[in-house]
Amino acid sequence: MLLSNTARFRIFRRRKNTRSTSLSKELNRLIHTSDPTVRKAFNAEMQSFTKLHSRYLTDKDSRRDLDWEKILTPDTDQIVSYDQLPKTADFRALSKLAILKFNGGLGTSMGMSGAKSALEVKDGMTFLDLIVKQVEHLNKTHGVDVPLLLMTSFNTHEDTSRIVQKYANQPIKISTFNQSRYPRIFADTLKPCPNHARGDKKHWYPPGHGDLYESLVRSGILDRLLAEGKEYLFVSNSDNLGAVVDQKILQHMVNTSTDFLMEVTNKTKVDVKGGTLIQYDGSLRLLEIAQVPSEHVDDFKSVRKFKIFNTNNLWINLKALKMVMTNGSMDLDIIVNPKVTDDGQSVIQLETAAGAAIKHFKSARGINVPRSRFLPVKSCSDLLLVKSDIYSLKNGQLIMNSNRMFGNVPVIKLGDHFKRIRDFQARFKKIPTIIDLDHLTVAGDVRFGRGVTLRGTVIIVANEGQRIDIPDGCVLENRTVFLYFTRGTTKLTWDCQGWSPETVI
Repeated sequence: MLLSNTARFRIFRRRKNTRSTSLSKELNRLIHTSDPTVRKAFNAEMQSFTKLHSRYLTDKDSRRDLDWEKILTPDTDQIVSYDQLPKTADFRALSKLAILKFNGGLGTSMGMSGAKSALEVKDGMTFLDLIVKQVEHLNKTHGVDVPLLLMTSFNTHEDTSRIVQKYANQPIKISTFNQSRYPRIFADTLKPCPNHARGDKKHWYPPGHGDLYESLVRSGILDRLLAEGKEYLFVSNSDNLGAVVDQKILQHMVNTSTDFLMEVTNKTKVDVKGGTLIQYDGSLRLLEIAQVPSEHVDDFKSVRKFKIFNTNNLWINLKALKMVMTNGSMDLDIIVNPKVTDDGQSVIQLETAAGAAIKHFKSARGINVPRSRFLPVKSCSDLLLVKSDIYSLKNGQLIMNSNRMFGNVPVIKLGDHFKRIRDFQARFKKIPTIIDLDHLTVAGDVRFGRGVTLRGTVIIVANEGQRIDIPDGCVLENRTVFLYFTRGTTKLTWDCQGWSPETVI
């Protein structure tokens, strides 16, 4: 028997209400296991999670997907060209600016277990060292007092709080605040994984940088900034070394009364999975690959239709943000992130992206910026580039070497032997000179000596069981080297003329 639409709706509502009631019971139980001194804050987090979970159930049961045919490329007036920005900027606008860095990442993709921002990336300086130096220079140069905010996660909060103490005597205001901590849910039952509020960390997760807005309100940071006369917030990832304050962008916000600006840049082959701006139902929206139906993933990756991607450098008018948050919670598009735990259980993390807030602001635009404003360090391949002579440091900012031809950067692909930071550091006695390098691929057990120079296209591949040592002072230019033996284990050293076997086992 076919059910009417009304009957189906009733079944849907009854199923949703049953699951919502079950979730409420589970979360109430969790709340009562929390430390009484933080129970109020924990309760607020669980209420926010309940709303997110409820929206997820609604979207899941009603199968709300984007209508692919309604997705349009943004109009030309919705994406501002960087070349159109004011040529000069009034430094007094800086007195109304605050800077916020997302600082919740652990750098697990690089084999790290602590706060990623504590990693040394250039000339013995960490991400945080460079950020602090940039803000100090900005304040000193213009006689302003731009504060630095660090949004941490429960994974990085203690590390970060300890690290920032070393800046206590420096002329800069640094504040840290913790973003939400949400429970993972089981993929089959959609119930929370943890049994206790202070249970195993593996059952909890930070719900993405879209949690920024709720966390700013809950922590009191938003009201504090407004009380201090701050009107604009520049937001970016702490591992994006290109994300420095650009006074021309700030001046554009002031001149045009823009409420929300998202920096985008042109896509390349390595950026095809990056979120992009679209026009949907008459407004700008951020489209992430996780939201794309499987049959349209190839379309999403195409640079013909989607030519730009989100750098996650955001400029926000704080008064406009206050108004949006006062009028109701900011419902951001949910990103469903499936995971498998170490013991083989399938779980789900419900996350949101900060850029998705663009649809909630009346005056919002994208701005197409130079690629130099997007320089993230997500892997050891990225780290090699940043550590190399391609860049130098000036007031905490990376500056490209003027001797670099064409102004682009080389493509660097390091294999699994270089994946973890500990292994990366062990395989380079010193970072090679790569000012004239176009492409580098390294696979297998390869180690580099001191004073090595790489030019043009260099490909080095050691087969399993083989080891290649590039000796001190060696110059490799347009070399393709494959080492392949079927038996034994051989350690070979390149002497710039050929291979010299040292030991054969």
